[in-house]
Amino acid sequence: QLPACGGGLVQAGGSLRLSCPASGRTSNNYCMAWFRQAPGKEREVVAAIRWSSRHTVYADSVKGRFTISRDSAKNTEFLQMNNLEPVDTAVYYCATGAPILSQITARSAYGYWGQGTQVTVSS
Repeated sequence: QLPACGGGLVQAGGSLRLSCPASGRTSNNYCMAWFRQAPGKEREVVAAIRWSSRHTVYADSVKGRFTISRDSAKNTEFLQMNNLEPVDTAVYYCATGAPILSQITARSAYGYWGQGTQVTVSS
């Protein structure tokens, strides 16, 4: 499993940065993504990045607030979350895979998952 780090408790309007080590980068299609799952809800994609091209995709609900990036030197992916809202409260999972771009947000396209890190945003 991928050890995701950086979760915690923050007030609405605050920021958190999640990180996750890259693993198994053997394909030009290698992508890393963040999904989240709130209690009683389906796991949903938050953001995804293709490692080689830095092509990024975001859920509409986080556009303009969250930024996904990667640092090749540190072999790490980051999710910077700004202006957090209570609806962002969830367990956040990093995932890796090698999907084609049209499938970059598909949960089924990712074969390796982190254990999850809790993000709680208080109002």
